[in-house]
Amino acid sequence: MSVPQPQAILVLPHLRIQNANAIASPLTHGFPSITAFTGLMWALERKLAHAGVPLRLHGVGVVCHAHQEQVTQGYVRSFNLTRNPVDKDGSTVAIVEEGRMHLQITLVLSVSQKAVSGAPHALVQGNDAQLAEWARIAGDTLAGMRVAGGSVLPSRRVPGKRVRPWMALVPEDPAQAETAFREWRRQWLPGFALVGRDDLLAERLQHLRTTQPDATVLDAWLHAARFNHQPLPVAVGTAAPDGPVRWGDPLRPKGSGWVVPIPVGYAALTPQAHAAGTVRNARDAAVPLRFVESVYALGEWIGPHRLTHLSQLLWHPEADEALGLYRCRNGYQPTPSEDPSAQGDGAPTEWDDAEAYDYT
Repeated sequence: MSVPQPQAILVLPHLRIQNANAIASPLTHGFPSITAFTGLMWALERKLAHAGVPLRLHGVGVVCHAHQEQVTQGYVRSFNLTRNPVDKDGSTVAIVEEGRMHLQITLVLSVSQKAVSGAPHALVQGNDAQLAEWARIAGDTLAGMRVAGGSVLPSRRVPGKRVRPWMALVPEDPAQAETAFREWRRQWLPGFALVGRDDLLAERLQHLRTTQPDATVLDAWLHAARFNHQPLPVAVGTAAPDGPVRWGDPLRPKGSGWVVPIPVGYAALTPQAHAAGTVRNARDAAVPLRFVESVYALGEWIGPHRLTHLSQLLWHPEADEALGLYRCRNGYQPTPSEDPSAQGDGAPTEWDDAEAYDYT
């Protein structure tokens, strides 16, 4: 799937989100799923169209500045749950466990202008007033929406930071676009951007298959999602110590990064979609329905100052009807100098979606 070249970016900086969904999937928690933000992107595009703003949103980048998960403190933590009112007969209503968290995030959206017959092209140099007006409308529209299930609170002034929505053109020249991105990313510090690391999952699978030939992608994901402590080997030519043995995770050395398991989309459970209106209690009886389950991958929280191009920050949704895969992809590619796992002798491992998501 080809990713369209963005003409501009729409930045919604330092959003304060209250009670966002902290349970991103059946197997992960701690931050909303990236699909929540792509869904927000589509909903925002539809609302902007009703407001007369001819913008098409293609991708979204997420930078987290602060987070506070609503859990009890201690070695074992549990979610702070709410007690619902009693039932009409006075009986106690069952508690439905839900995870909530407060966030301060910046959303970066790649933008292009919709082709409207007879309308002038607005995403051009010197049209700053129009861009500022569209950014204001986008900010006002988002204020009345839900972000990952949470409510948007009024932004607080941050010294030295722009807290109001703004738009900027993306230069067509790659060198100028890289220079502009270096200026933009300073506005997103301090914070961490979520990027995709499918390459690490492929490397972990290759590592497991050296000792477990039948290892699957799920085995590799579970192995990478935890600490696997074992006695650490001593340096070559050094005698084994007589005292305590050092323990640690050899695949998580110092400087290996803040790598986390994340959901990135959905995989179909049925070969074909059900015709519209044939499934009872569907949310929308006018569109086909397909049962799915979550798709998982690995992500990494990385400082925006370590990103060199806008494409490394953005997540783009894509759909493969034949494979039954609906997932989000990110364009981050680490350089060998930044990624210790990329300094091997062999070529990078190619990822095969058909191997990972084949349900036939």
